[in-house]
Amino acid sequence: MKRRSRTMDRAKASCWTKRAREGRWWMTVIPLYGFTILFVALPILYLIVLSFLTRAQTWGVVNQLTLENYARIVKPVYLNTFKESFQLAILTTITTLAVGYPFGYFMARLPKKRKTMMMLLVVIPFWTSALMRMYGWIIIFRSNGILDKLLMWLGVTEKPLKLLYSYPAVLVGMIYSLLPFMILSVYSSTDKMDWSLVEAARDLGATRLEAFLTVTVKMTLPGILSGIVLVFIPSMGLFFIADILGGGKVMLVGNLIQNQLQSGRDWPFAAALSVMLMIFTSIMIWLYRRLSGVKDLEGLL
Repeated sequence: MKRRSRTMDRAKASCWTKRAREGRWWMTVIPLYGFTILFVALPILYLIVLSFLTRAQTWGVVNQLTLENYARIVKPVYLNTFKESFQLAILTTITTLAVGYPFGYFMARLPKKRKTMMMLLVVIPFWTSALMRMYGWIIIFRSNGILDKLLMWLGVTEKPLKLLYSYPAVLVGMIYSLLPFMILSVYSSTDKMDWSLVEAARDLGATRLEAFLTVTVKMTLPGILSGIVLVFIPSMGLFFIADILGGGKVMLVGNLIQNQLQSGRDWPFAAALSVMLMIFTSIMIWLYRRLSGVKDLEGLL
């Protein structure tokens, strides 16, 4: 009887301990919610409210609601900035996909030691400052720089080219900065592939190209989509690349927001531009989740 009572006491104690742990589950969630509210929700709410306020005559804002800030965005000069940013983002994404997909695909097929070495080479640029890397491209693109001397030595050109402070220079800087994100996304999805499905497709009579298009592309589609999102969204607002390699001749949405905050002191209009950019990027993320969340990817190709 004593043993039975001890067993019952232990069971009761264990039950009470389990209930106490279940009752304190909310304590583990408080830091996450607190961080999200303080550093995500409140700044976004402040940004939205600021976008509807009126700019003061000298400095700051006036607590007067208006839609003029959003009405200014539809002016041709600002719409053209969004258009140029969108075009640059499209070109950057297409180029990084064309270069990054083969790189990430073949890197996943390498032996373990070579795979580690290639991964190290891809990650090394993140160990240095992005600004220092962009200034390195100035040395390459400047007149009579490394690229000019190489092209003239090869006989491709007869005189120095004006590559620095141009649209192609900004495009190269964007591709260089965002290419690792595409490579790592494709590599991650390719490395987890079930290669037996590719072999089964070959055994059933499919050629290498047919097996690649019908099996490999479908199975690596989540990596492709995540790479597109990770490249497209930042390329809309990386204003420091346009400043360094474009010399102010290439204006992106990020540059426009920076100018409004620094020189124009028009905080409400800068907030409205930021809200529109945030809406645009949110749509891209929503599309990514819709496409990557489809269980049957057959209808996407």
